[in-house]
Amino acid sequence: MLEEFGLKQITLDLPFRLNHVNCFLMEGEHGWKIIDVGLHNKETIERWNKELKGKEVTDIIITHYHPDHFGYAGALQQKTGATLWMSKTDADAGVTAWEEEYLNKLTTNYALAGIPPQVANEMFKNTDSFISKVSPYPSVSQYLNEGEFIQIGKYEYEIIFTPGHSDGLVSFYNKEKNILLSTDHILPKITPNISYWFHGDPNPLKTYLESLDKIKKLDADYVIPSHGNAFRGANDRIEEIKSHHYERLDKTLEIINQRKTIYEACQQLFPKIKNVHESRFAIGETIAHLEYLRCQSECEHELKEGVYWYVAS
Repeated sequence: MLEEFGLKQITLDLPFRLNHVNCFLMEGEHGWKIIDVGLHNKETIERWNKELKGKEVTDIIITHYHPDHFGYAGALQQKTGATLWMSKTDADAGVTAWEEEYLNKLTTNYALAGIPPQVANEMFKNTDSFISKVSPYPSVSQYLNEGEFIQIGKYEYEIIFTPGHSDGLVSFYNKEKNILLSTDHILPKITPNISYWFHGDPNPLKTYLESLDKIKKLDADYVIPSHGNAFRGANDRIEEIKSHHYERLDKTLEIINQRKTIYEACQQLFPKIKNVHESRFAIGETIAHLEYLRCQSECEHELKEGVYWYVAS
C-alpha cells in the first residue's frame, strides 16, 4: 500500500530486542529523499549501497536523534552530498549526546539514581559503545519547523512536533489521505520509551501524553510507524498507550508507598529486563514516571548522601 503514496519502506536490522527500524525512500523532483537511516555499521552501509545504487540522493530527513534513526546520517551525507533536515532541538542533541561532557554526566546521574557502581559502569560502557555508530555527525542545513509542509513521495505532509520520546521528535501528516507517518511517537505493538536523565524536558511523560492528545485531534486513519507494521486507527492505539502509562503510574505510586531509590523502583517496575542496554531504557522510563508523579504532587523526593529517594505523598 505504501507504493501508492510514493514510499518505499527500507527495514534495517538492529542488534537489540527491538530488532528493526523502518526507514523510507521516495523519489523527489530532483532526486531521491530518505527518512531516517539506521545505525552506522557494516550492515546498514551495505543495505543502503544496494538500495541507492544508481540514485542521486538530494535530501536526508531525520525524525529524531536516537542512534537507530540518526546514526548513519553523517556518513551517508558525506557520501551523497545531500541536504540534511532535522528539528533544531534534536539537531543540537545529536551532536552533544555522545560527547565527553555529556557522557561524564552519566556517572553522576547513575549515582543519583542509586544504581550500584558495577551496574552503572556497564551501563556507561554500553552508552559509550554507540559513539562509532553515530559518527561522523551530519551537517544540518535545513530545520524541520512545526506547521510547515514538506513533500514526501506523492503528497505534501505537515510537519508536526510530537516531543516526548525525544525532545525534538517530529511526525508527518497528510490531510488529503489522512495518513500519519508516526515515526517513534505511536507504535503498533510496543510503547515508545519515554526517558528522563536529569536534563532536557523536565517532565517528558507529561509532554508525551500532550503530544498524543495533539495527534488524536487529527483522527488519522492510516499510520506508518518507524517500528512494526502500518496499521489503521491512530486514536484507538493512542488510547491504549495512554492507558498503559496511567497503569504504570499507578504501579509506580504503589511501589513508592515505601521510600525507594530510582534503581529499586525500576527493578519492581521492570522485573524482566535481561541486559544492560534494556536497563538503560528502563531506568530512564522509571525516572520519567517518578518525575511525572512528583510534578503532580503525588510523590516527593529527597536527595540524601548523593542519592534520590522517592516516596508517595
